[in-house]
Amino acid sequence: MAFLLAAGVTGCGHPVQKKLEGRWLGDGVENFDDDAVASATGWAKGASMEFAGSSVTVTIPAEEPRSGKYKVVSVHDSDVELSIQRKDGAVDRVRFKLDDERSMRWMLDDGRAVVMRRE
Repeated sequence: MAFLLAAGVTGCGHPVQKKLEGRWLGDGVENFDDDAVASATGWAKGASMEFAGSSVTVTIPAEEPRSGKYKVVSVHDSDVELSIQRKDGAVDRVRFKLDDERSMRWMLDDGRAVVMRRE
């Protein structure tokens, strides 16, 4: 009985974790200046995020992939904020807007976003 209780407790994460699960690929950008759209789109199409349980691996063009544990900080409607623990101990905050089960936006500063599609 104690084993089943422990398995139930450790197996339960935030419901948003289920929505994030899987690999997300950069598909485009929103709200970038016209002169930056082409380069930003190229960068975005080289980015990906893979969520597995409470871990995420972020791949950014021209950088080594980074992995870490994440926690759901807040959820309000489709707006989600995560904290990601880096291996060096630093913590990053990341904001997403979940559009549907196949699309989300990685919200950057100044209202800009990277549009991501589930693989």
